[in-house]
Amino acid sequence: MSALVRYFNSMGISVSGYDKTQTPLTDALALEGVSIHFDDSADLFPSDIDVVVYTPAIPVDNRIFNYCKSLDLPLLKRSDVLQLISENSFNICIAGTHGKTTTTAMVGHVLRDSGFGCNAFLGGISSNYNTNFWSNANDVCVIEADEYDRSFLKLSPDVISISSMDPDHLDIYGTASEMEDAFVAFSNKLKPGGLLLFKKGIARAGEFNAPVQLSFGAEESSASIHVESCVVNEGAFEYSVTGPDWVLDKLCLHMGGMHNVENSLVAVAVAKFLGIDDERIRSAVASFKGVKRRFEYVYKSENVVFIDDYAHHPAELSALMKGVRKMFPSRKCTLIFQPHLFSRTRDLSAEFAESLDLADEVILLPIYPARELPIPGVESSMIAGQMKAKVSLLKLEEIPEWISDQVPELIITAGAGSIDTLVEPIRKILISKAC
Repeated sequence: MSALVRYFNSMGISVSGYDKTQTPLTDALALEGVSIHFDDSADLFPSDIDVVVYTPAIPVDNRIFNYCKSLDLPLLKRSDVLQLISENSFNICIAGTHGKTTTTAMVGHVLRDSGFGCNAFLGGISSNYNTNFWSNANDVCVIEADEYDRSFLKLSPDVISISSMDPDHLDIYGTASEMEDAFVAFSNKLKPGGLLLFKKGIARAGEFNAPVQLSFGAEESSASIHVESCVVNEGAFEYSVTGPDWVLDKLCLHMGGMHNVENSLVAVAVAKFLGIDDERIRSAVASFKGVKRRFEYVYKSENVVFIDDYAHHPAELSALMKGVRKMFPSRKCTLIFQPHLFSRTRDLSAEFAESLDLADEVILLPIYPARELPIPGVESSMIAGQMKAKVSLLKLEEIPEWISDQVPELIITAGAGSIDTLVEPIRKILISKAC
């Protein structure tokens, strides 16, 4: 939503809106001239509105949303607006139940840094540019293609990447099979002459029927695009990428996690497809700083490392923890996790327990409801009861004092809700203690 806010604001169109929680992102938008309030009151709704844009994740009982529905105004979903913006452009659409934000940012950065140019609509804040949107005269859009509410089916892709189809959003789809159906349908929307990239071994890849399709996998030598001779050198990955009829060597990625090396395969493949010079690709990959809240180093010293991540699905948490273990194999790991959605917690509690057990110690916060009402019997303790690792149940406001008392040597905060409000307080505590 905020990328669209920035899109309209950059065009000189007056934008105002409501959000549930004040965050650094809403503060940044306010500084950019956007009027934002946090009170669900129709009394604060402006009188001179031409179009209302909303996310389907908003609760059905939201007063402002229901007031908007009562007005004779165009009421568009976020996906409707993206469809209108991109219907006549060359679109690179990055999909997957996880990994798509970093991959989208990486593709957008490679195109921007190389001078090729693109418009970018990201689902997170690029650390290189401190924004989730930028524009360019080149009529090419890099778009994070969201599967929630089947939003991505409204896009017109020239390039598609599908990194994963793990069960998620079952409150929308009902079953994992129905969700996979949507991804297959999305793959079939590829324009003639387009390119489909998909993770090697992904479910139902045999049903993708794009004329040009390539598999990718960092450690899958049988994939069309894969990694060769990868080593870790002073916290960076150094490797080569082999494609169907090309090799790009001497790549360096300054990000943790082998999953991010795999994300880079998509960026490299897209750049090669567009004819970008090899040396420009190398330079762009090396200068990529990642995405806020995606394996983000918030604080790092000899004694303490603090990483923040958006991971809110078991597969994302597993990838996060495996990346952390690879980078810091000897440190005791303390993970602070805020479950996101009652329905996701209910449907995947066993999987959450298994992924969280990859940490040495886990602090579980209460479930962040987002758009949902509570479900009887569904609480964070449902996950805790299935775990083997040391686990404690604490409230959000209790964490700063706990960190101040314990000062773990490796701290990870993870989740998609309000847990990001802990990042700055924890960082200040570590600084004050000169850890």
